Amino acid sequence: MNRALLAAAAASLALAGCANLAPEHEAPALPVPPTFDETLRPDGSVVASQLSYREWFLDPRLDALIAMALDNNRDLVAATARIEQARARYRIEDSRRLPSVVADGSAVRTRQPITGALAAQVPADGETAVADAITYNALDVGVGISSFELDFWNRLGNLREAARARYLATIAAQRAFYLSLIADVATTYFEIVETEEQIALAEATAESRREALRIAQLRLDAGVTSALPYRQAETLLTQAEQQLASERLSLALLRNQLAVLVGGAVPENLPASLELTAQGDERRLAAGLPSDLLLARPDIVQAEALLEAARADIGAARAAFFPSISLTGRTGLASDDLGGLLGTDGLGWSFGPSISLPIFDWGAREANLDLARAVEVEEVANYDRTVQGAFREVADSLAGRRWLAEQIETLERAVAAQERIARIARLRYREGVADYLEVLDAERNLFSAQQQLLATRRAWLQNRATLFVALGGGFDQPNAEPR
Repeated sequence: MNRALLAAAAASLALAGCANLAPEHEAPALPVPPTFDETLRPDGSVVASQLSYREWFLDPRLDALIAMALDNNRDLVAATARIEQARARYRIEDSRRLPSVVADGSAVRTRQPITGALAAQVPADGETAVADAITYNALDVGVGISSFELDFWNRLGNLREAARARYLATIAAQRAFYLSLIADVATTYFEIVETEEQIALAEATAESRREALRIAQLRLDAGVTSALPYRQAETLLTQAEQQLASERLSLALLRNQLAVLVGGAVPENLPASLELTAQGDERRLAAGLPSDLLLARPDIVQAEALLEAARADIGAARAAFFPSISLTGRTGLASDDLGGLLGTDGLGWSFGPSISLPIFDWGAREANLDLARAVEVEEVANYDRTVQGAFREVADSLAGRRWLAEQIETLERAVAAQERIARIARLRYREGVADYLEVLDAERNLFSAQQQLLATRRAWLQNRATLFVALGGGFDQPNAEPR
């Protein structure tokens, strides 16, 4: 390439980006209290954002299901594909900051008939050695820069920055979905485990009540009691059987939901499930401060990246009000024969700028700038809403961890008390001191307390998973810079 063309390209790069019309990006002030509730903050030292889900969840079956979901979930595959799309858009915008160098060549051979004065010189004898036409050759080979815009007002730079920010936002969105998928699989799995234990409870209760109904039948046949205790025992059995059918339906629906989350049928050879009481451990998560969420929560990272992109769009929209200056250049060889093309006589070059200044566009540029500013206002609001939502999720989970644990302790005592009441009621009935209505109430209360204890244990485990994800735990954070 000719030195003049190289110098022109270098000068164009040096002059590009002389001004930046985009607002300076700063994250908005946190629209939340500076600390979480001191009465609910844990005293733990385990940082959620530094743990993977395998390090937090104790159930090997749950770990295997989460791994399946991360490999097969269709929505996660789509989110990953959107990252590649955003990376490609960024690379497209990034390529515009450099000139496009193109090579071209042409060869033309033209044959023209002899007319006028030349025709009089042709011999009359019609010798074929003399041609009746003249042939012209035109050869041209060159390398050039096709209309490269000098980015005086940083229009291209802001478009590039907007594409980069949206690329990073797409990565953060994929990570946010990654975390939400972990939470969805964990909460669904804990519901399945609870439902299986509810079924086991209902089956054991139904079996016990069948035996009670058999005894009531014998007492009725022997004339010891009336038909009322028998019908009351029958009512207790139907209650357990109805609950058993309801739990089996719930289990089928939950398994279907889990199959969608993991992207296919759950294999039979997975490790066995742990019971609800074996799912938790004594580790405590360090909640930190709300400001810590800005780096740990991918949804907040995404919201800030979109705000940064909106501000870069404002700079690009402002630059549209200024002249657009483009450069073109070319150097190459031209000759009417191949020998001349390979020499130095045919060397030539051209270089020149062009300027485009918008005059009338019927308000299109003003409208585009107004649109960019309105989008920035929207993204600021979205950022505030995302931070507030993250703060609420953590605060709710901290409250849940404390109060659900207290509920479990209370319910465990309540179940033990109801078991004693039911045992005494059955003994009083057998000795004829009380009627069967007392047994009926005691059995119902015991069954209800047992069900509530299982449901609360499941809620505590789900809250534990929610807090882990809300604090940004569950995945490694690779480098997010675009290539």
